[in-house]
Amino acid sequence: MFGLANPERFMRFTAPVTPILWGLTALLLTIGTWLSFAAPGDYQQGDTVRIMFVHVPAASLGLAAYAALGVSSFFALVVRHSLADAAARAAALPGAAFTALALITGGLWGQPMWGTWWVWDARLTSVLVLFLFYLGYMALRSSIDDEQKATRAAAVLGLVGLINLPIVKFSVDWWNTLHQPASLLRAGGTSLDPVFLAPLLTMMAGYGALFGAVWLTSIRAEVVRRRVQGIRARRVQEA
Repeated sequence: MFGLANPERFMRFTAPVTPILWGLTALLLTIGTWLSFAAPGDYQQGDTVRIMFVHVPAASLGLAAYAALGVSSFFALVVRHSLADAAARAAALPGAAFTALALITGGLWGQPMWGTWWVWDARLTSVLVLFLFYLGYMALRSSIDDEQKATRAAAVLGLVGLINLPIVKFSVDWWNTLHQPASLLRAGGTSLDPVFLAPLLTMMAGYGALFGAVWLTSIRAEVVRRRVQGIRARRVQEA
């Protein structure tokens, strides 16, 4: 694992892995979408239950992507490794997209179920804060021209944002909220019927593969970009 911290080894290892992940993404999302529409409506929620097959994976990957961003930021700040910084940077945009999708689909579900698009519920508010951390991270990086300063500043912000992850996860347990408690990962096992569990797990696997594919592709592109910058800098010095 730590051998992949070497950019050359990383590029060699991920060259065949990345297209496999893209293919796996297409397969899983196709199967998951079919299962989602084939599943019956819920006795209480009706067809609205299908939003769960998009909302839950998006929310889960929003959290997972920020965890990847935060851990990568730690190594970028402490070890000052360029590949760790590239990994943190690459996790920001897909993580923000997943989190935005979770917020949008949550509103689409909340309107018919709760009678409102938005409430300042602990879970909803903490997920909004997560989205703002993503936006802040990307804005901070783009606002600083010096790449070393941008790396350090963004890494610090990325680490601070990790504090919000347990708040998002346990907000429904710590506070009285409208958002329902966990139904997938909980003590005593899942409360979901198998007819809903199969499409949900398939979609979660598909979203996970999608994030992995986008993440690795973005890291590889960042490594190439920095190599090109290094070559240009050497040519300028030689000239």
